[in-house]
Amino acid sequence: MLRILGTETEFGIIARSPGNPDPVANSLRLISHCPRLPAPNALWDYENENPFLDARGFEVEGEPDRPGAHYNRQLNKILPNAGRLYVDGAHPEYSTPECSNPREVVAYERAGDSLVAECLASLNASMGEEEFLVYRNNSDGKGNSFGYHENYLVSRKIPFEHIAEVLVPFFVSRPIFCGAGKVGAENGTDPTPYQISQRADFLECLYNLNTMVNRPIINTRDEPHTQQSHFRRLHVIVGDANMCEVATFLKVGTTAIIMDMLENQGALPRIELADPVNAIKLVSRDLTIKSSLALRNGQHTTALAIQQTFLHAAHDFYRTRELSPITKEVLIRWESVLETLDRDPSKLNGEIDWVTKYALIESYMDRKHCSWQDPRIAMMDLQYHDIRPSKGLYFTLERAGKIERLTHTEEIQRAKQTAPAQTRAFFRGACLQRFPQQVYGMSWTSVLLKTADSTIKRIPLMDPYRGTQSLTHELFQDIDSVDQLLSRLTR
Repeated sequence: MLRILGTETEFGIIARSPGNPDPVANSLRLISHCPRLPAPNALWDYENENPFLDARGFEVEGEPDRPGAHYNRQLNKILPNAGRLYVDGAHPEYSTPECSNPREVVAYERAGDSLVAECLASLNASMGEEEFLVYRNNSDGKGNSFGYHENYLVSRKIPFEHIAEVLVPFFVSRPIFCGAGKVGAENGTDPTPYQISQRADFLECLYNLNTMVNRPIINTRDEPHTQQSHFRRLHVIVGDANMCEVATFLKVGTTAIIMDMLENQGALPRIELADPVNAIKLVSRDLTIKSSLALRNGQHTTALAIQQTFLHAAHDFYRTRELSPITKEVLIRWESVLETLDRDPSKLNGEIDWVTKYALIESYMDRKHCSWQDPRIAMMDLQYHDIRPSKGLYFTLERAGKIERLTHTEEIQRAKQTAPAQTRAFFRGACLQRFPQQVYGMSWTSVLLKTADSTIKRIPLMDPYRGTQSLTHELFQDIDSVDQLLSRLTR
């Protein structure tokens, strides 16, 4: 499995005192404490970014907001791993660098969480108290949702309508193994004590370009950050921000498999739900995983059956193809998790978030003899996602050995400091390591470097599969200046 993948995580930030009510200012404070930036004054270059292009073939009216240089530097921090920490709207947000497989995504997400936790610790230390709290989740419990976005590069030869048709039932049913778990309901939806997904209540339509209002199951943004004629970037906003590594691995890995099948004309299920927007809310409230979902043809199915159908199609597709170790691992884990969900979902405690959080809360309610309406339960829901390693309930379980890990501490530390080797992120990371003082700016598609005579030179990186370690190893050998690099590139 070699596919350009990446995620963006918006974090919730809360001030304890009424003296800091502005989330934008608080987010700017947080990222200003980002440690060990190799090029702290580098700009983020917004070239090739246009959130108004729609994959259905039109452009929405409007001009992208481009901040001035001073505010740009406040908003954006370019990281040693070639990822980005920035403020988007009213939230601090972390983008992984371009990764090449779902296993890598897990490591770089954990690296981002660790980095944001460092920022938080530094910010609170500067204030002399624990003034701010930061959460990796999707809701503040007061009616506001913030995003977690997945990105998958896929060939533009595949019609967007075909991609969307395949993905709607897949996304509606996917929360059964990658829901983050949620106490209560929001956004005017039907009440429930506990549900599987944090995001489901906030999904209001089938297709849309928006990500902050009238949120869709299929986001239609057409902003590939690469050659427009060759690729599209599937921008997925329907998923939850997971704490459990297994859930993240499965969420990204199974979707990447669907992308592989789409690109190679694999036989994929054609499942037409009667009302997908209502169905994803029903799936979220079905802790048995077996409630009935209406199909357009008058028949019925379940979320589990939908996922089993996609799994069987994937097995058929790969039966005559050579399997990479990562793809094989995803398929084995996918099958194992679905079988366990069918038998007894509680057996996935420590692997997927909604089960793990549910077991934690139920244990607390048994000890304290309280109900789902007790305010302490809503607080536990939030504390599960606290990114402070010493305070977050997820990290408490992790330290106790009750969470299955796919990464290790050394791997996460390495992902904080070095870029993935098999994507163009490696070239950006190498420039940051070799020439930190000469990096004037960066985007996903270029590096801006200052030469000896202070001229700014743009090195384009439009192909995300180039700029890798193997392709640039000799390019960086035995050079110590930007001018030498540019000379080799022009040769």
